[in-house]
Amino acid sequence: MEKTYPFYARLAYILISCICLFYIFLIGKQILCPLIFSFLFAILLLPLCNFFENKCKIPRVISAILCVVFFISAIVGIIYLLSIELSVLGSDWPKLKQQVFNSIGDIQAWVELNFDVNAAKQTKYLNIQTGKLLSSNTAVLGETVLSISSILLFLIFIFLYTFFILLKRSLLIGFLVAVFDNAHSHIVYDAVEQIKYIIKKYIVGLVLQMLIVALLTFLVFSILGVQYALLLGLLTGILNIIPYVGILSAIVLSMLVTLATASGIHALWVGVALLGIHIIDANILMPIIVGSKVKINALIVVLGVVIGEMLWGISGMFLAIPVIAIAKIIFDRIEGLKPWGMLLGDEKSG
Repeated sequence: MEKTYPFYARLAYILISCICLFYIFLIGKQILCPLIFSFLFAILLLPLCNFFENKCKIPRVISAILCVVFFISAIVGIIYLLSIELSVLGSDWPKLKQQVFNSIGDIQAWVELNFDVNAAKQTKYLNIQTGKLLSSNTAVLGETVLSISSILLFLIFIFLYTFFILLKRSLLIGFLVAVFDNAHSHIVYDAVEQIKYIIKKYIVGLVLQMLIVALLTFLVFSILGVQYALLLGLLTGILNIIPYVGILSAIVLSMLVTLATASGIHALWVGVALLGIHIIDANILMPIIVGSKVKINALIVVLGVVIGEMLWGISGMFLAIPVIAIAKIIFDRIEGLKPWGMLLGDEKSG
């Protein structure tokens, strides 16, 4: 006879398990974060790896290497394209700096007119803040170099983990099946196949959505006559993969660049245009391309993004949705966790 526990005992177990889980995620960031990224990318590259092995008759180790090389080439291509556009922005920096000074002068005049704070006081305040910024210049430079080194090391671990996951995927599947009883092996295989399907469709849909948003932004900015339309379109598409927060960052960045190259009215129109693109993306593109693949309710998405940012920063915000989707697939197939799967899922899908 199965033993039942009172509600307060089950609630205590749940709370302790959640605390331990979050603590493990927090202290294990350096290992778990690149490992989860690698897991997602390995699923995305799995069809290509199977093609090399089954159709081209290439050994698995060589197929895994080719997939990782293809993956690295795609990332390098995106970085190279961004670097070209950023170099153009850098060459125009003296002109942009002068435009920024002119815009600051207009803002100072407006503040003096509406808030009775003269330009001298405003300039004094700006000089104090600039002095503080310059005094910490060495520390900021050191942190920047350290950050770049951390990103490079992070990418190297992602490439290595992706290679080994592709190479040892049969061993990993066998381990998962061996952990559970033979009677539950069909559930394990079903969950693994469903996770592979959902993650692959989600990432492909996310990339497609990113490209469409980048193209829409580029076309709209070109029509509005915005400088660096291609650069801002690429950045908007990349930032858009971060739920909710990404589009807000893109709006602020695009308005600041436009303010430095044009008038405040142009910057306002840029903000309105990006807001319109976001509305189209959230209500048309997202449900069709991505939303149909991952059924998670909006409240859980927002909570997941917030918790992900608290634990792992920007990486956690990006990983929130696929991790929740994987959790839902697992919860839906375990009898005692089905209510949690119901909580994570969209009401329409239930």
